[in-house]
Amino acid sequence: MNASKFPEMWDLLSEESEQGDWELEEVIGSLYDDVLISNARGTILKVSGHFKRLYGKPSDQLIGKTVHELEQEGVFTPSITKLVLKEKTKQIGIQKTEGGRRVLVTGVPVFDRKGRFVRVICFSRDITEPMRLKEHFTLMEQEMERLRSELDNLRQEAMDSSDLVAVHPSMKHTLQTARRVAQVDVHVLLQGESGVGKTAMARYIHQHSPRSKGPFIEVNCGAIPEALFESELFGYEGGAFTGAKREGKIGFAELADQGTLFLDEVGELPKPLQVKVLKLIQEKQFYRIGGRRPVKSDFRLITATNRDLEELVKAGEFREDLYFRLHVVPITVPPLRQRPEDLLELIDVLLDKYCRKHGLRKTLDARVKKQLMEYPWPGNVRELENLLERLVVVSPSDTIYLEDLPGQFQQAAPLTSLENVKGKTLPEIVAQVERDLLLQARQEGKSTTEIAKMFGISQSTVVRKLQRYKRKGMQ
Repeated sequence: MNASKFPEMWDLLSEESEQGDWELEEVIGSLYDDVLISNARGTILKVSGHFKRLYGKPSDQLIGKTVHELEQEGVFTPSITKLVLKEKTKQIGIQKTEGGRRVLVTGVPVFDRKGRFVRVICFSRDITEPMRLKEHFTLMEQEMERLRSELDNLRQEAMDSSDLVAVHPSMKHTLQTARRVAQVDVHVLLQGESGVGKTAMARYIHQHSPRSKGPFIEVNCGAIPEALFESELFGYEGGAFTGAKREGKIGFAELADQGTLFLDEVGELPKPLQVKVLKLIQEKQFYRIGGRRPVKSDFRLITATNRDLEELVKAGEFREDLYFRLHVVPITVPPLRQRPEDLLELIDVLLDKYCRKHGLRKTLDARVKKQLMEYPWPGNVRELENLLERLVVVSPSDTIYLEDLPGQFQQAAPLTSLENVKGKTLPEIVAQVERDLLLQARQEGKSTTEIAKMFGISQSTVVRKLQRYKRKGMQ
């Protein structure tokens, strides 16, 4: 600061009269920033009255001390005044106070009319909270990036582990159709029984589409209560209704922007909601509940149902206009019982999957595989997945035997057949039948005494045979 440019300020800084002191105090007190004035040796001459709020020291205790002493005492670090004294130019820096606060300090040199360096004025502003907010924001950005990376990995894993197997011609044709349709941004309606893998097929289409880098948002229309469906799909503004989050909520439709919106069990949509979904599909924009500004969302729509939508339309339970909007490219996923070649490979794929998931090594006895092939699978792939994970976890040995299967599978299994006993001697066959009957009786909770009575043998014989099978790892 040059005296020739600011004569009035210089007069106040150099004036030693009571009038000069009073006016200088008024000037300093009117400033938003805290002010510290020192001479050319770093001795403090004036301090604003709010200095204690920042540095924890009353102003009257600072006057007469040097900035070197205050820095050594830890009142502030570093001293900006020292930098100005050294460089004789304006300096800006961030100080840390004894109380842990962050202070932005601007130090300005003052020269008299003869150009002599005589004063340093430092303006201090508390930036603790802004700095904390900045650091918090940086951490949030890092955490968001980490979560985004994890979500991308999980999304990729979900796509890669969809367990879609296509060996049977009907399933091959279905997968080929899905692959072709994936390249075109048209609505797809996936049809098929419950558990056939419609969700996996939807993910497959998304993965092989130009939108694969975007989100895949799944909405189960049958699992969300009608009263909540609109707020879940479209979101809401803060305070839109009682119980709403203060900051509001983003809906599924908005989350699906640049990606795929998958409406599963679309046949379960209540009639009043069908018109809202139709409007969303037609306009690709909507209003949040309580909102006045339209929200646009560019998504690709895939729907799925295990119900006959055409029959629902005839019965007046499903809107015809919505049906035609969804029924652009229908793809039917065949049930598991109609594609036995897929079933055999799925068994191997899923067994390996759940062994790796639980850190175990299990194999299926040949008779178990045969029995699984003969089962009609009303629950399709979902039922197969549940069964194999259960068998991997609960079977006591490294080989899964017929007696490890739930009751409905064992009941359908013939005790013996030429296919099952091929390559075995008669004593081996008799031993196998004996073993199966004894273990089945034991698993039904019968005591060794009851088993002995049932088969007309002694209890000690039952105990001995069960122990022998256990030692051989057959139980």
